[in-house]
Amino acid sequence: MIKSKNTANGSDPRTPEREGLIGGLCALGAFGTWGFLPIYFKYMHEVSAFEILAHRIVWSVVLVSLFLVAVGRWKEVLAVIKNRRLVFWLCVSATLLSLNWLLFIWAVTHGQMLQGSLGYYINPLVNVVLGVLLLGERLTKAQWIAVALSVLGVIALAAGVGEFPWIAVSLGLLFGFYGYVRKTAAVGAAAGLFVETLVVIIPATAYLIYLGVKGQGAFGTVSFSYDFLLVFAGVVTAVPLILFSAAARRLRYATVGFFQYLAPTLQFILAVAVYGEAFTDAHKITFALIWLALAIYSFDIWRTRKKTA
Repeated sequence: MIKSKNTANGSDPRTPEREGLIGGLCALGAFGTWGFLPIYFKYMHEVSAFEILAHRIVWSVVLVSLFLVAVGRWKEVLAVIKNRRLVFWLCVSATLLSLNWLLFIWAVTHGQMLQGSLGYYINPLVNVVLGVLLLGERLTKAQWIAVALSVLGVIALAAGVGEFPWIAVSLGLLFGFYGYVRKTAAVGAAAGLFVETLVVIIPATAYLIYLGVKGQGAFGTVSFSYDFLLVFAGVVTAVPLILFSAAARRLRYATVGFFQYLAPTLQFILAVAVYGEAFTDAHKITFALIWLALAIYSFDIWRTRKKTA
């Protein structure tokens, strides 16, 4: 048997170091894209959140279809479609994901980006609570402290601002339940996203047709650049998810977990430093409590993994 030059010399290009570097770059690309995504939604503020969501769904189906053809994964999609149980759970996850997308787009375009970032900060802690309630998982003392601090953070914001931070809590819960359902329906990221968007493409397409007939849609009526950006919604949806999937295959779960804080951190910076959203004393207390909770939670996870390594 003839060996390749690289193999013969013992220099397999797929070394752990190389795979780790690729995984890190993919994670940086995925979470960085999600972090800067509000800039795109802010620019498209004249388009309704419902219309942006519909375009996001339609063009994601197109782009993910091309990706699945390129990598030859249509068999995975067909296997999913034939499994009624998986299809049911993906219908549920599609609903949760669509509501999450819609609420986040609305929050960004209505000056509530800060609450949006808070929602994704508390999401890991929501996942912890769901693990206890739905999966029977047991928490350590440190994790209970982290959960308690996050609850105090929400209460502090509600008391200081005078209203319940429903956007942040809703985003955290929606994405938390979405993650739980996707854990139940174990399927690849690209195939899963394709089926999820396929489930809701009919109402999304019907809504866009309705807007076109009524002359109320932005597509084809504003400018070519707007048309391009609406199609680009599929890119900013599918590409980071594909990058995330590549990162998850190459990096330890704990490493990916640390990268996930990049997105809400960038959103936080954009909200306060770029778009000038109000950052009151109540916000300072809340974010301080949430960051402390995440630090305790992350350290506890790291310590546990080190003991079992």
